[in-house]
Amino acid sequence: MKYQHLAESVKFQYKEHKPIIVSHAPTLQLIGMGRSAAVFKIEHTEKVLKVFFPEFAHIAQEEASVYDLVHHLDYYPDMYESGPNYIVIDFIHGYTFFDCLTHGIPLSEKDIMEVDDALSLAREQGLNPSDIHLRNIILTPDHQIKVIDVARFRQSKKCHQWEDLKKGFYYFYAKPFFPKKIPAKLLNSIAYFYKKLYRKEPLETSWRVYARTGGIPDHGLHKDS
Repeated sequence: MKYQHLAESVKFQYKEHKPIIVSHAPTLQLIGMGRSAAVFKIEHTEKVLKVFFPEFAHIAQEEASVYDLVHHLDYYPDMYESGPNYIVIDFIHGYTFFDCLTHGIPLSEKDIMEVDDALSLAREQGLNPSDIHLRNIILTPDHQIKVIDVARFRQSKKCHQWEDLKKGFYYFYAKPFFPKKIPAKLLNSIAYFYKKLYRKEPLETSWRVYARTGGIPDHGLHKDS
């Protein structure tokens, strides 16, 4: 396989139970570390190599099988190769929705509708899009939407994350007075808060509670309280 030697060049060690990269081929540029993998841009190409940590190596084939099903859809990157612990896909230029919020790059209702379309088309392939969050949706320079990190698109349980993000968009972000640039620390705090209260109560109530504890301004959105 063309890229297997690059994947094999990536070596991990663990420090305080967290993986760190100790070596990799000089043609690889580290561009991200997630919960289960490290992502490298391959020199002189428009491709990325995603190498999964040893305890998550099995996810490589799961994610590869999903990309096989959605490769014909414009909303998803093409996959070029997969192995026992890695996949190679398109390098997508642009900003994640998380980056858009922290840099003040406007997001529109059209962008939200395109994400809806991307997920709907995945469902037509028999998939169950899950774990959709701000860091795996990319807005490209020509204002197209790309969805990455699709490993959990086969899980059986219903995932509410995207529907809840949409509510956040319409209840808050789309309001004229709501700031379009949000500090990363605040977004991470909201994500932590969301996980703590995940689906335990209606999202509107959860956001209102968070606003009143100093997380975000309520601005009188809920007049019934």
